[in-house]
Amino acid sequence: MIIVNRIDNNSFGPFASSTGIFMLIGGLIIAYFNLTGLFLAIIGAFVAFTSTSTIIDTANRRIRHADFLFGLLPFGKWIDIKDDMKLGIKKVRRGYTGYIRGTQPMSIVSSEIRIILYDSSQKQILPVKRCKSDESALHEIKEISSLLGISYQ
Repeated sequence: MIIVNRIDNNSFGPFASSTGIFMLIGGLIIAYFNLTGLFLAIIGAFVAFTSTSTIIDTANRRIRHADFLFGLLPFGKWIDIKDDMKLGIKKVRRGYTGYIRGTQPMSIVSSEIRIILYDSSQKQILPVKRCKSDESALHEIKEISSLLGISYQ
């Protein structure tokens, strides 16, 4: 069974994603007059729709941290799950800052809980899933650990 868990909706952050949408629209409008606008539209689509996900293949016991380029094409390396790997829960706080009118900063801060895959020496390998609460993270870590046949912390 293949499970796809979206980690980040926008790899470049919310401000770059909205800028990419404007570049896409502007590039399509310019492309009506000049074909060089397609280049701007392609760059805008890349920035606006590229996202990060984790793909879990339970049948072959492997996992892949993939960037979905343009929101469609997965690009990443498969990692085989070993018996000494573990899953853990980690609280993550991310912040993005954009500047309005050139000098006024506007910040967006988000807090979430992520399930992380660790190797045998407790080094983080990759995030497996994003959760909103402690209870849902505990439920999900039990489910994923039983599917992959590894323990959790």
